[in-house]
Amino acid sequence: MGETTSRGRFITLEGGEGAGKSTQARLLADSLRRRGVDTLVTREPGGSPLAEEIRGALLSGAVAPLGPAAEAIMFSAARIDHLERTIRPALAAGQWVISDRFADSTRAYQGVLGALAPAFMRELERVAVGENRPDLTLVLDLPADIGLERARARSSVADRFEAEGQSFHDGLREAFLAIAREEPDRCVVIDADQEEERVAADIWRAVEDRLLDLDEPDMERLP
Repeated sequence: MGETTSRGRFITLEGGEGAGKSTQARLLADSLRRRGVDTLVTREPGGSPLAEEIRGALLSGAVAPLGPAAEAIMFSAARIDHLERTIRPALAAGQWVISDRFADSTRAYQGVLGALAPAFMRELERVAVGENRPDLTLVLDLPADIGLERARARSSVADRFEAEGQSFHDGLREAFLAIAREEPDRCVVIDADQEEERVAADIWRAVEDRLLDLDEPDMERLP
């Protein structure tokens, strides 16, 4: 009989603009790889060739005039390709996948802030995501004004969502916290208003507590 490869774990990082998701995804992947865990880092929108093309249209604002429902459908179309081409094959091969944003961003940005009907959002997520839900979602929580300041410091050109006003981003923060409250078995809120190293340590602790089998010989706690 052939050797069976166990499914990898699926981790997503969520939160508002400038919360440090990309940096923390990279740092978490580095920590896992040092412990022998084959890890893939990806992002949304994007993560596959077609999804990256859709990303350009979404973040440029080209889809915005069609309204939040059209944006949600486009994000979901990109997610379907991302899952098919990148995430599911990696998980099936035993890799751990870390995604900078996933379906919770659509729930927060288009569902809550776009005031789309919850039934519509649930059905859209059922079609796009199905059983491919994250094993762990890390919600990086940061006051919106600090996040926007960070986002503007890294780029002089605001994308479609960074250009929204303060009240939008305050609402976005609460939307992510509400998701975390609704699904505590999946979500862990991380205080992102700390030094980068402390945020990374809090994330690692959450991954240890929720996912790592510490009885395995190649899985050791951080010193």
